[in-house]
Parts: sequence; C-alpha cells; structure tokens
Amino acid sequence: MDVLSHKGKYIGSGFVNDYSKIRVRIISTNTNDRFDEQFWARRVGYALDYRRTVMGADFDCCRLIFGEADAFPGLTVDRFQDVLVAQVLSLGTEQRKDVIFNALLQVLPEVKGIYERNDVKIRELEGLPQGTGWWRKPADSARAELEAGVTEILENGIRYQVDFAKGQKTGYFLDQKYNRQAVARLVRGRRVLDCFTHTGSFALNAAKGGAERVVAVDISADALAMARRNAELNGLKLETVEANVFDLLTKMEEEHNKDFDFIILDPPAFTKSGATVPAAIRGYKEINRKAMKLLPRGGYLATCSCSHFMKEEFFVEMLKGAARDACVSLRQVEARQQAPDHPILWNVPETNYLKFYIFQIV
Repeated sequence: MDVLSHKGKYIGSGFVNDYSKIRVRIISTNTNDRFDEQFWARRVGYALDYRRTVMGADFDCCRLIFGEADAFPGLTVDRFQDVLVAQVLSLGTEQRKDVIFNALLQVLPEVKGIYERNDVKIRELEGLPQGTGWWRKPADSARAELEAGVTEILENGIRYQVDFAKGQKTGYFLDQKYNRQAVARLVRGRRVLDCFTHTGSFALNAAKGGAERVVAVDISADALAMARRNAELNGLKLETVEANVFDLLTKMEEEHNKDFDFIILDPPAFTKSGATVPAAIRGYKEINRKAMKLLPRGGYLATCSCSHFMKEEFFVEMLKGAARDACVSLRQVEARQQAPDHPILWNVPETNYLKFYIFQIV
C-alpha cells in the first residue's frame, strides 16, 4: 500500500495488515522501488555490509537484521557462528521470509541452518500463530548439539554454549557485547556481584578480566546451569546463587553486607508499555539504591535498562534519586548504549532502547 499525506504527497510504501493496530509498516520511501526478489536481496546486502564494517572480526556472532533499523519491519536475525536464529513479528515479513532467508543464505554459504523463534505473543496481534523450528535444517546431521538446538559461540575471547531453541529471545543477548568489555577492563582484583546474570556473560567477562571473586545471581536454575557450563568451558572460576535479586539485595542490606566492591545490574525489561513506566521506575530505583548502599566508597556500579519505554531522561532521574536516597555521589566512568549491530535510527525512537552506565561510588 502507498501512504499519502492529507495533501496527497507520497510518504512511502508498506505492508498493510487490517488485523494489526499497526495498520501499515513502511518498507520504502522510493516511488521507483519494485518489491521483487532483487529488492529484498539488496536490502539483505545493505544490512550485512553494514555489519561487516562496524563489527569487523565479530561479524560471525552479531545481529544481522534489526527490524525497522534495517528496513525489515518486524524481523530479527541473529548470527551465532554457522547458525542464524530468526524472529518474524509482522504479517508482511512472514509472507516474504522465504525470499529474505534465501537471500541471506546466498550471501552466507557457510551458514548451516536457520532456526525460527516465533514463540512470542506479539505474533498473535498480527494474526499469526506462534511456533518454533528449523526453516532450513542443517544438512550435517552429525552435529548432535546443533540438532538439539545448542551451538557454541566466541565473544570477547570467551566461549559460550547458546541454547537457541529454548533460551530467552534468540538464545543469547548480543547487544551488551562491548559493554561487557568495558566492565572487564575495570574489575581486576575486585569482588564482583553480577545480578540477573542469565547465562553468565557479564560474570564470565569479569572473571576473565581478573576479578578476585565473581558471584552470579539469577532466579532461573536453568540459566545458572548454563552459566556454570560456560565457566567450565573456559576454565574460569564462578560462584552461582539461585535467588530473586530484589530479595537478595534486601537481605544483604539488612545484614550490612559489604562483601562486594563491583556490582552489575542487568535486569530484564521492567516495562513493556508506557502505562507501566511509573512502576518500572520504582523497581529500577529500588535495586539501584540497594546496590549503591552495599558498595563501599570507591566501589563500582554498572547498571542498565533494556526497555525503550524507560527513556534516557527517566533512567537518569531515577539514578539521581537512588543516589540521593543512598546518600552517595556518583562519578560517571562511562555512558554507553547497545552495540552497533543494533543500530539506532534517529527517526525511529524504538530502536534506541539500551541505557548503560558505569559509576564509581564517591
């Protein structure tokens, strides 16, 4: 469908879906475009050329397509070495995924298969069913792990087992790649508490960076089991604690526990709509205030939010309030965002979602 302004000016062309609240998803603003196989092959080429440039040696483990930021509405494709994991969240892209996936495989002949993680409720808002499974099954059936939905990646010099069939989202969070490096540069000789560790990525970077002690906390026993396997895979020392982070920090605060001088807070999104932002702010403030009080003067805090509804200004004001309540001052070490394989389009605010800060407590 072509989209026109009230005065009849051409705005763009896009997928139309009468079932969805997002009626039209723009795919082009060029009136000369023809939406054939060559069009989608060009789009794939643009996306991959960009990643080759900005990711360099990390191209074999990165996000290849980031939805609207790459002009692929509702499509995410992550690369884990020789496996691609895709999530299709819009009707128009669903109807053209065969063309898009074939174009990816033509450019990346080393990829053995594409696995779909379409097990998200958002698809139902588009009138699409949920489901998972191979779009293109690996021909090399000798790789039993791959058949089981597990593969191995190398990130920041650390090997990880990635459960792309059953893990969260596509199995691994690639957007914090360089933020983990930033933490690793500061932890030598420190005692690190990694909260919401998932499969241990920040904790393992801290251990590799020379931390004296690393404790990884998560409420998921399965995630912690994977974190321990990843630690063994790399010969790194890691302690794990299965607990609700809010409860654990509260207990540590009550006990005046000052065992750690570096705390990492990498929580899941506390809000997925504008209506729940006030409640999310209270949640973020609670864990950040507790972490600030637990840290000794001179200690370090790495803290972030991965929800685009939690705008930068909200997050900054929350941190200021948490510091006041904890009676500490924050010395900013770094302010960071997502890795460049998750590009930010300034005219699409939803693409700007990750806020990441490192502070020293002074």
